[in-house]
Amino acid sequence: MFTVTMLLVFLGLVMVFSASAVMAKERYGSGYTFLLRQMAWAVGGIVAMVVAMKVDYRHYKHPAVVFSLLGLTTLLLISVFFLDRAHHTHRWIHFGGFSFQPSEVAKPALILFLAFFLETRTREMHDWRNTVLPAILPTLVFLGLIVFQPDLGTAIACAAITACVLFVAGLDLRYLGYGVLASLLPLYFLIFHVAYRRDRILAFLNPYSDPQGRGFHIIQSLIAVSTGGITGVGLMEGKQKLFYLPEPHTDFIFAVTAEELGLVGALVVVLLFGVFLWRGMRTALHTEDMFGRFLAVGITSMVVVQAFINISVVLGLMPTKGIPLPFVSYGGSSLFITLACVGVLLNVSRQVD
Repeated sequence: MFTVTMLLVFLGLVMVFSASAVMAKERYGSGYTFLLRQMAWAVGGIVAMVVAMKVDYRHYKHPAVVFSLLGLTTLLLISVFFLDRAHHTHRWIHFGGFSFQPSEVAKPALILFLAFFLETRTREMHDWRNTVLPAILPTLVFLGLIVFQPDLGTAIACAAITACVLFVAGLDLRYLGYGVLASLLPLYFLIFHVAYRRDRILAFLNPYSDPQGRGFHIIQSLIAVSTGGITGVGLMEGKQKLFYLPEPHTDFIFAVTAEELGLVGALVVVLLFGVFLWRGMRTALHTEDMFGRFLAVGITSMVVVQAFINISVVLGLMPTKGIPLPFVSYGGSSLFITLACVGVLLNVSRQVD
């Protein structure tokens, strides 16, 4: 798992430079701007991962730790609404030359709370009043705050992570189905009553109905993927990143990878995430400590769910969402927090092995 993580981080640094060099030169006068920022976050994240790997994960099983993290995350999610908008959203806290996205903290905060709360309640998963509702309450609060930023993609990821942990804890599938049904009406209003989200759905259904408008992004992504062929056009040689693909170093970095490294490179990325999923689930299955099991499931699902959504969007299998590819996409707070969480997962894995 450690090796896979480091390979993905290294690949991410290479592809961030390839995807952003021209854009960075145009905006900041140096093609290394995004690479240097990402390297700084990567170094900090790797240090955090190594430290977390050496700390017994059971130390986090304390009400002061769990509820302090929940409270801090809630305050951060509220505080962004009092700050200036960035890209027409309230997602970021800026300090110095860096920016931080509080919604990234929401994912590990939810995982830690669910692991702590459900550890002793696996035989009471049928009890809605005393188990299920208290378990999902922090998720509902975080979902509401994140949706209003607005960031529907991250909210869906948080909901998916919660569902994975609840399922492993023993919640019946039919209850998860009820949850999905209950979310359909809010999702309808959030998607079809917001112009840009409605356009994304229409672009997903038929991007060629408006190739120069709402379908432009997904068409350019598919062109990049198909141009790569089997072995790719070569590192740094991709054309779609040259102001055709939106955010080629973040949301659509997998498209750049597929164009420059081809089907072979794309499959290597998918394989690495597959190995990560296997090792994470193996860790969860082999530990007898329920707290450790839920942590392992939550962190593994956090990484794999986001990778699945990002790659599906790039391939036109899902509507466009602003979900980064873990370890690979440009984004400091996402990279740092994900690496720190992997450190916790590695500690669980080491104690199992």
